[in-house]
Amino acid sequence: MRGGAARTPNPLPSPVRAPCAARAPARARARREPHASAARAEPSRAARILRRSPGMTMNFKRYFIRVLHRLQKGPGYTYKELLVWYCDNTNTHGPKRIIREGPKKKVIWFFLTLLFASLVFWQWGILIDTYLSYSVSSSLSIGFKTMKFPAVTVCNASPYKYSKVRHLLKELDELTEAALERILQSKHGATISAPPLNSSETVSQQLDLKLWNQIPLVLIDESDPDHPVIIDLFETDQSGSGTRPNNSSPALSNVTSEVKKHKVAVKLCHHKDIPQCMYWNFTSAAQAVTEWYILQSTSILSKVPLQERIRMGYQPEDMILACLYGAEPCSYRNFTQIYHPDHGNCYIFNWGMDEEALISSNPGAEFGLKLILDISQQDYIPYLTSTAGARLMLHEQKSFPFLKDQGIYAMSGTETSIGVLVDELERMGYPYSDCTMNGSDVPVKNLYNEYNTSYSIQACLRSCFQAQMFENCGCGHYLFPLPEGVNYCNNEDDPDWAYCYSSLRSSIRHRQFCIDSCKETCNDTQYKMTISMADWPSEASEDWIFHILSYERDLSTNVTLDRNGIIKLNIYFQEYNYRTISESAATTIVWLLSSLGGQFGFWMGGSVLCLIEFGEIIIDFLWITIINIISWCKGLKQKRARAQYPDTPPTVSELVEAHTNLGFQHEDTNITPCDEVPPPGALPPEPGTPPPNYDSLRVDPRAGIDSDSDAEAS
Repeated sequence: MRGGAARTPNPLPSPVRAPCAARAPARARARREPHASAARAEPSRAARILRRSPGMTMNFKRYFIRVLHRLQKGPGYTYKELLVWYCDNTNTHGPKRIIREGPKKKVIWFFLTLLFASLVFWQWGILIDTYLSYSVSSSLSIGFKTMKFPAVTVCNASPYKYSKVRHLLKELDELTEAALERILQSKHGATISAPPLNSSETVSQQLDLKLWNQIPLVLIDESDPDHPVIIDLFETDQSGSGTRPNNSSPALSNVTSEVKKHKVAVKLCHHKDIPQCMYWNFTSAAQAVTEWYILQSTSILSKVPLQERIRMGYQPEDMILACLYGAEPCSYRNFTQIYHPDHGNCYIFNWGMDEEALISSNPGAEFGLKLILDISQQDYIPYLTSTAGARLMLHEQKSFPFLKDQGIYAMSGTETSIGVLVDELERMGYPYSDCTMNGSDVPVKNLYNEYNTSYSIQACLRSCFQAQMFENCGCGHYLFPLPEGVNYCNNEDDPDWAYCYSSLRSSIRHRQFCIDSCKETCNDTQYKMTISMADWPSEASEDWIFHILSYERDLSTNVTLDRNGIIKLNIYFQEYNYRTISESAATTIVWLLSSLGGQFGFWMGGSVLCLIEFGEIIIDFLWITIINIISWCKGLKQKRARAQYPDTPPTVSELVEAHTNLGFQHEDTNITPCDEVPPPGALPPEPGTPPPNYDSLRVDPRAGIDSDSDAEAS
């Protein structure tokens, strides 16, 4: 409209009018902040421009929406349609013929496909089980190289000199002599009566039966196998006061059975809780007396300090008379001394603890180790050591020698030549074989670490037995190293130790526990020995040889050595060929994959792609199942919703009215004018709920003016 006043747009009617005091500040803020509202509108325009521009974000969003729609929709087939599609499109032989042939051939091809598929899965199970068994194959290879000379440990068969331990074993020896007399009487079929009035009777009267009462020897008369008679060789009051044996006992006076009907046994008793006894039987009295003497001497010697036991053993300068390695002379100073409970003082050549191991330059006896030893068997303990000779063992450097298990004897009066061959064993570790590299993964604490030696299964087994000995008996056995804070067993402090030790040693359960706990070493070196012997020295040369050796040892012109105590040893490599026995995996992952593919290709004509197709159809089956379950759940939910309204369902207005919040209703129409003052004491009116502050409800006055001007211009 030309020349007229400018028209202003009619404001939109508001459903609720705010009070005057609330509307005035709002209009003032609108006048003061025209630019702030425009600034707030700018980010929305930039966002709209960014959304319209194509880019990586939009493409990724579209792709994600398609993927989500595909996952929600699923394969789009039923089970039957999916199976038909797979049979028609798979590259595996057989399924195509099922849907393309006639009715009869369909049945035939269905059973053939099912049969061959079963064969494939059966063969696959066998192959996978074979692979998971982790079997190994051993290979033997022979090499040639210069090798380290083995460590050589030599010991005397007797752990102590009898002249130095006689005072400790005096009472035990007297008991043994008296017991042997009683045993011999029974073996001859005579009545066990008092010993004759001679020197032995005097010894019997002076016996201290305290040791005997702790671990006695008994005779078992088996004339009547159903009712054996047990006879104590010394019938006492069990007080250990040293009383004379009661020879008037009826049980002793009636022993007239045959020789073969008597057995000698060691009686071991347990006095704690419920007293009980066991009998350690032997077929020979010699074995029984030897084992009984070992038990008693173990109890006595366990209380002797270590340094005193070393002093009572054979010293290196007395035992090692001559030494020669190759062309280089050596002496007892080139040996390392250790104390071994079974053999006393032992001496190790080339142990490698303080210096590098010696290398053998050539094979043959001229390049090995030559030793001359004096075992002095005239000073052996008569009832403890019944074998005369030297005990020796070849082993690796820095390993503890277990001579009782792996050692050999060299006989006195002979020259023993030992040719050595080397076998190197290389085992595979877990899971192919249960072996260990250094024993760190073995649950048993190695008690032989005090010698700074390497791990071995013998050390583990003995450490395990000693741990069980302490756990069950409360003390440690004399033959093995002690754990920290544990004492050796003896008859005074541990009267039941012999019974506990014998029970533990014969227990299969405890032995199996140690076997299961310990492991073999993965890498091991074994020395195979070829032994030959000859008399040495000969009758023609023994006179001058014994004179020279006696003078070199004792500086005496008299002969102090004889054939019963002299041993000569020659230890050398037979050849430099060594054998390596190594393990390798019999089945590898390459073997498994090729075998699986071969069976699949032979029976079904398939490949890896066929397996991928099979995996795809399994995934589609799962999606169809999931979608069906979701649809079933939705249908069930709708049924429950319909069950709430058995009559005509309510309209939308009824539902809205049922859920209307009364706190947000319109205010009363009687609104107090802005100029009217409320009466005193009256409460101010409750403000109504303002309308939402949406940008879409605001009218831009500039847009209205522009539109009017355009209309007038037209």
